[in-house]
Amino acid sequence: MSTDREEVLHAVSSAVLAVTRHLSVREVLQVIVRSAQRLLDARYAALGVPDDDGSFAEFVAEGITDKQWDAIGPLPRQHGMLGAMLRDGVPARLPDLREDPRFEWWPKAHPVMKDFLGVPIRDGDEVLGIIFLANKRTPGGFTQDDQDLLTLFAAHAAIALTNARLYERGRELAMLEERNRVAHELHDAVTQKLFSLRLTAQAAQAMLDRAPDKVAPELERVQRLAGEALTELRAVIVELRPADLDRHGLTETLRKHVRMLDRLHPSLVVFACDELPPLDPAVEVAVLRVAQEALHNALRHAGASRVSVRLAYEEGKLVLTVEDDGRGFEQAGSRGLGLASMRDRAESVGGAMTVGSAPGRGTTVRVEVTA
Repeated sequence: MSTDREEVLHAVSSAVLAVTRHLSVREVLQVIVRSAQRLLDARYAALGVPDDDGSFAEFVAEGITDKQWDAIGPLPRQHGMLGAMLRDGVPARLPDLREDPRFEWWPKAHPVMKDFLGVPIRDGDEVLGIIFLANKRTPGGFTQDDQDLLTLFAAHAAIALTNARLYERGRELAMLEERNRVAHELHDAVTQKLFSLRLTAQAAQAMLDRAPDKVAPELERVQRLAGEALTELRAVIVELRPADLDRHGLTETLRKHVRMLDRLHPSLVVFACDELPPLDPAVEVAVLRVAQEALHNALRHAGASRVSVRLAYEEGKLVLTVEDDGRGFEQAGSRGLGLASMRDRAESVGGAMTVGSAPGRGTTVRVEVTA
């Protein structure tokens, strides 16, 4: 078997395996785009899934950095060549995209694309999206063989997209059932506690004039009931899974959160991630919440100029590290900054959290959870 043939089979098998690994829609599409870009030797590759509002529900690209994306601006609309391919549902192979009458314009910061190869992603007569490549690195532009291979990738993209959507819908249904269960728990546990709390407070108020010596026990009961209600409420809230996790998974949700914070704060906030295996939903929630709390502390309390967030997979464990160069703190006897809550979240999924900090030396929060 030739090396080229082996590469083709390996790339296609990666796309197929991505479907079976229960990745999010976006992660599946990224596997396909990266494989197509590498195999067809293109500088740029992208895959877009349209929405109903003239834009794209999903748009993943390779060859463009996060900084370039920020400069380019919002996701592309369904116009120009992309819109034409969605409407016509036929492949396009061009020596120079800019000379085609269907081409309209690019944002100012958009990279210049010349030779172009685009293929629709079809499910029967329905066009689910488009996959395209631009600027082939080897001379001569894209060939008919390239188009045939990209068509093969588009067929796998259709399978991947359909299966990933079905998987996500299944998760959404499971989450709906879970949230209904949580709502019942909220009603049965917290509501009863708050009702008892109100009655006890009313009784204590009535005793102030008639029997002041009996008020203290009632107030103690008020305090106990309030504490129990707070504990119950926290337990319920912890179980509620953020919607972004269902749609994008832990990696992309945290990446977006970091990107947003980097824009909102003068501090530099950066994110890095290894390729991760499929994770238990409860682990994703716990790790995301710890990361968010650690980021909040670094940006609001530590006076950090740089914060780095990393997700890694080391020896069978998911490892979250949030490190800042802020003012740090004396750890002995420290009970603030939500550290106990963060540690509880980590331990609730069988993980462990360590904190390294000292005055003037920044802070590092590390969480390890068996994945």
